[in-house]
Amino acid sequence: MITEPLLSSPKGGITALFFIIANEALERLASFGLSTNMIMYLTREYGMDAASGAQILFLYSAAGNFMPIIGAFLADTYVGRYPMIGFGCITSLLGMVLLWLTTIIPEARVPSCAQFSSKCNNEATTPQLLFLYFCLGLMSIGAGGIRSCSLAFGADQLRKRDSLKYAGILESFFSWYYVISSASVFISMTCLVYIQDALGWKVGFGVPVVLMILSTLSFFLASPIYVKPKAKANWLVGFARVLVASFRKRRIELCSQNPDELYHHGKGSALVVPSERIRFLNRACVITNPEEDLMPDGRASDPWCLCTVDQVEELKALIKVIPIWSTGMLVSVNVCQNSFLLLQASTMNRHITSKFEIPAGSFYAFLLLSSTIWIALYDRVIIPLASKIRGKPTRLGLKQKIGLGILVSAASMAVLAIIERVRRETAIREGISDNPDAAMHMSAMWLLPFYFLLGFSEAMNGVGQNEFFYTELPKSMSSVASNLFSIGLSAASLVASFIVSVVRGFISGENQESWVSSNINKGHYDYYYWLLATLGFATFIYYLACSKAYGPCKGGQGGIAGVVREGSADDDDDDDGYSTLS
Repeated sequence: MITEPLLSSPKGGITALFFIIANEALERLASFGLSTNMIMYLTREYGMDAASGAQILFLYSAAGNFMPIIGAFLADTYVGRYPMIGFGCITSLLGMVLLWLTTIIPEARVPSCAQFSSKCNNEATTPQLLFLYFCLGLMSIGAGGIRSCSLAFGADQLRKRDSLKYAGILESFFSWYYVISSASVFISMTCLVYIQDALGWKVGFGVPVVLMILSTLSFFLASPIYVKPKAKANWLVGFARVLVASFRKRRIELCSQNPDELYHHGKGSALVVPSERIRFLNRACVITNPEEDLMPDGRASDPWCLCTVDQVEELKALIKVIPIWSTGMLVSVNVCQNSFLLLQASTMNRHITSKFEIPAGSFYAFLLLSSTIWIALYDRVIIPLASKIRGKPTRLGLKQKIGLGILVSAASMAVLAIIERVRRETAIREGISDNPDAAMHMSAMWLLPFYFLLGFSEAMNGVGQNEFFYTELPKSMSSVASNLFSIGLSAASLVASFIVSVVRGFISGENQESWVSSNINKGHYDYYYWLLATLGFATFIYYLACSKAYGPCKGGQGGIAGVVREGSADDDDDDDGYSTLS
């Protein structure tokens, strides 16, 4: 527990952290409470077919994961973190209020249709859809403003007096931040979804509005005590400068054997010359004319024409990890299938007792629960047990974890395809294939093996990728490392939308039902899941090629622990008492 103050001045410190964490937790509680069950709202109140609704939510998810990148860039470079979070709070609140109004004003939506009915002829008008998109857009922009800066703004409040004390409290802050954020998402997927199913959309969408109001108040009430650092140059600007400088010096001949070639170095830089990989970028740090290129204090007279060796190497490091980053995209595509999974669960028997039924939208919480359990088991049970058996510290290497996550993710989609085939055959056998609203006798608990496997995949691949980026990128690029996974989630949502578009466009016709039909009993969602499983296994083969081409990790297979260890140089170095599972 964080109890010790860090500041002698009244600004910042532990008190400010509570308000920042409360702001983030309440915002996540509100936004995930709306998005989790949104497919139901789109199909029931806007007359959309399931595939169209899913595509809208894919794009909404993509925007929600990409906006924090833009928010972080604007905050770090131009406006500062405090104004960005404040803007995000107000924008997100406005979007939620307007979305809530669609449940109150009948003209804002179409007359209600039967749930997922294929015979519904009511279609939303263009103004109704534009208003809906406007609401979702505001929520995405608002979430980007808050999530892009919340963690970093909290760290800004901790001004160190003692470095060890500061590091311990900062670590505690990060831990509590993620625990509370995850708990908020879990509560939204269970309690808020239950409220929407039990009390209707007006109350179900009104509760997130109240939560967002509390989130906004929580942030602004503590304004007088916040430490508010000013904006400064962003890493994205540094990358742009390297690219521009390389292009402007494209006619310079590079010679790796030339000892007289001069390079620009930053203050305290340990790098003497740039590496030989991606050599064309080396032009950005070559000094052609010291009198013109450098100022008297040693700085570049034009930073868009001359960069430091460190800046060049940072961009190279980012380019090098991109192939590995791309392999995790399909794992995220599988995680994005919540809308279709909700359709499956809604047709199955979800009763725990004769009187209590789990809301269909709450089943996705099993994924969060599964990944959390697997992370805890891996860290607290599997690794200590393996180390005890082998007689020395043992763990899976970073690239092993990522590869295992990709493989298990593909296997989970194969399992889901089998479950969906059994569910569809059960619906046909019970004579309800023409009635997608009817509930069958097959228990929705059959979906749990899929969530169990996908949770394991997330625990391996998601955590492994984040650790890989943090380990492989320079320490000065820690902010880049923390944002790469979010960019992957955004790209995965776009890829998922594209796959659905292709499936709808090429595998449907007048006499052939689409695989992703609104009538889930007549469609072939099992074929769609087999397609994702096949793509997953192909991605695993692609990952093996990328992993081999990448070469050894900086800290060996030990990841962050390997970086801390002195003398670890490659993946196969097990001579110092630290080994990896193989």
